[in-house]
Amino acid sequence: MDATTTVVRAACPHDCPDTCALLVEVRDGVAVSVRGDPDHAPTDGVLCAKVARYTERVNHPDRVLQPLRRCGPKGSGRFEPVPWDVALDAIATRLRDIAARDPLAILPYSYAGTMGLVQGESMAARFFHRLGASELDRTICSAAGFAGLELVLGAALGMDVEAFEQSRLIVIWGSNSITSNLHFWRIAQRAKRAGARLWCIDPWRNDTADKCHDHLQLRPGTDAALAYALMHALIEHDQLDHDYIARHTLGFAALRERALAWPPERAAALCGVPAAQIRALAWDLGSIQPAAIRLNYGMQRVRGGADAVRAIACLPALLGAWRHPAGGLLLSSSGHFGVDVDALERPSLRGPLATRRVNMSTIGAALLHPGDPAFGPRIDAMVVYNSNPMAVAPDSGSVQRGLARDELFTVVLEHFRTDTADYADYILPATTQLEHFDVHKSYGHRYWLVNNPAIAPRGEALPNSEIFRRLAARMGFSEPCFSESDEEIAAQAIADDQRNAGIDFAGLRAQGWRKLAGPAAPFAEGGFPTPSGRCEFTSERAAEAGHDSLPAVILPYECAETQPDLAARYPLSMISPPARNVLNSTFVNIATLQAGEPEPTLLLHPLDAAARGIADGAMVRSFNDRGSYPCRARVSDRTRQGQVVAFGVWWRKLSPGGVNVNELTHQRLTELGAGPCFYDCLVEVTPV
Repeated sequence: MDATTTVVRAACPHDCPDTCALLVEVRDGVAVSVRGDPDHAPTDGVLCAKVARYTERVNHPDRVLQPLRRCGPKGSGRFEPVPWDVALDAIATRLRDIAARDPLAILPYSYAGTMGLVQGESMAARFFHRLGASELDRTICSAAGFAGLELVLGAALGMDVEAFEQSRLIVIWGSNSITSNLHFWRIAQRAKRAGARLWCIDPWRNDTADKCHDHLQLRPGTDAALAYALMHALIEHDQLDHDYIARHTLGFAALRERALAWPPERAAALCGVPAAQIRALAWDLGSIQPAAIRLNYGMQRVRGGADAVRAIACLPALLGAWRHPAGGLLLSSSGHFGVDVDALERPSLRGPLATRRVNMSTIGAALLHPGDPAFGPRIDAMVVYNSNPMAVAPDSGSVQRGLARDELFTVVLEHFRTDTADYADYILPATTQLEHFDVHKSYGHRYWLVNNPAIAPRGEALPNSEIFRRLAARMGFSEPCFSESDEEIAAQAIADDQRNAGIDFAGLRAQGWRKLAGPAAPFAEGGFPTPSGRCEFTSERAAEAGHDSLPAVILPYECAETQPDLAARYPLSMISPPARNVLNSTFVNIATLQAGEPEPTLLLHPLDAAARGIADGAMVRSFNDRGSYPCRARVSDRTRQGQVVAFGVWWRKLSPGGVNVNELTHQRLTELGAGPCFYDCLVEVTPV
């Protein structure tokens, strides 16, 4: 390495449980490579194919590098460059005018374009609280799963991912780990080589299922029934830890009665799998210890998703699996971290101003129904950052029509001219992860990480935090918190909390990452953070909120059992898992990744294809009452008969027909958690 080359410690910002520690090689002020830190145990020196190409994203010729003002109709993509001062003055004037009428008419829209605590919801949240804007209910990914987990375990807590290497049975439930959780998969592979048995539970035979010993290919939305059938078999063969149940759980008698109503044969008929396979998995769970479940978010994106998580989360306590560091369950590790959200976001800045919450998963309806009591005041301005709602939100045709409203003032902070940016009045150039400072926690492991800027911002790009600082100044917000630096904000993120014992900002910044010191087996002796202190099979809180006190089997909004007339017209259930080379709508415009996955595809079972006269590689039209989506068919027995797999999420303008798979998904929400139902969708498919 020559004298002009340096290596900077950074962190992957993307919406992935792995939150990798990065080493960025910089030569003469240019980032030339990004690699995984070999000393950070979860990263282990390896990156996914997407982030390994991060310099292509930073140096992409299509980067937005100066403020842009719309000079054509919304959606035309016609913009002209303007100086920062001109853009910020105009935006502040427009927001001030709207706020004078009703600040609730202003809505921030953001999610996990960066998971950083500084460039995510810190200065931005302070700005919107002080303004008195509407609040966004950020539900689009994990809300249902978190709601279910919290009712049973008390918080988003679980196993240490590194402990899976010592597990003897690993059940990967609702996840294609090779695509969306690569570093967990590497740990699972080491366990497999040491003799562990691996099961995959998923509606399609994905890459992960191919490499597990067994694949249970259930119908979408039937996971709770499967969980109860597993409980039935465990009870039937008395493969339970009665001591753990008596000392550390609540409501076993009621759960037992509910489970005994779901023999494997009943669940098999509903789930579309052999009863013998359910019994085989139950026997493995009851006889192989330590047993671990890696639960992921795919299975909670249906009407009953939160209750499915509740049912699955009961299994480790029934087995006593929590006694072992390598036993139990992991959906999210978020609750292990002590984050000082109040210090980051300053909700007190709102003072006595009224508020309302807009669910981000129903943004299409909220924009299209101004004044509807279900949504509150008309949305007159939307500021979008760290998200691309026109591509990622359900029922994207409604989102497009909402963003096309002439009277809606829209500002987008972005790296590229995305689908959403095409409908902006102003596009503001944001920095990438290599160009700004941040601090990160993870939802897949137990390490804090720091991201140091490796290079100067390209062009005129600014960090999100600085953009909102400058807007705050123009709005006359003089509170000291609007003058804090990114480093000062990051230091406040790490709460003075026993969960962060021994970790401070100075030490974290010096090392780049630090692991939390919590117990390897968090519930070995109970101590669940529920009202009872036990694993709550039954929940008084759920009952008080009008839900079943036990996990319920709730079928999808759109399926043959709940809507037979709709299923007669649209007989194919559709799920839309992520394509391997994209992450939400990020990376779809990276040339080397496009080469491996050049267009959106749809998997169709051979029998369904034959019945419709569809050949492998043909262009097809997938449609329902919400819209029509053209894409390339791949005829494959990797999907079930009666089910299609439409990979997402391409930008609409990079897809055939100018739409993507979310043209077909609906805006109805999960029964618990108010999350989206992306995998709760009926369609028909015909040749183009």
